[in-house]
Amino acid sequence: MSEESTTPDLVALVRRALEAMNRRDLDAVMSSFASDAVFEGRALGDVFVGHAAIRGFIEEWLGAYEELEYRLEEARDLGNEVVFTVVVQSGRPAGSAGHVQQREGWIVVWARDVIARITVSQVDGGRAAAERLARERGEALSRENAELP
Repeated sequence: MSEESTTPDLVALVRRALEAMNRRDLDAVMSSFASDAVFEGRALGDVFVGHAAIRGFIEEWLGAYEELEYRLEEARDLGNEVVFTVVVQSGRPAGSAGHVQQREGWIVVWARDVIARITVSQVDGGRAAAERLARERGEALSRENAELP
């Protein structure tokens, strides 16, 4: 009997969610999120909690662009259900002939195979925060395991 890993490939799941964003398939995007997920955006300190709020934000964001593409520049599974990504968004705002581009660091925290929290930040600060979070989650898990009988 072969032993297959039951641990999901979290980087592949991030890729799948971004592909759904590029298709503007909101049902597929939302299937990536836990029902009580949290989405923190760096702009104006926005925080969206739960499917309805996150979906509303994404619909509004996508609606602001005639064209919008997400490209995954980097993705690293840091362990303890924390993934850090560098995402580049390129698009043409609605009613404009110009193009815009932004490069962001996304800290994606998973609960099994769904997103529990996304925090969007600057790349360097996000990378450091993600590494710290993965380390802290690992230390907390080690403490919990040490306390078990």
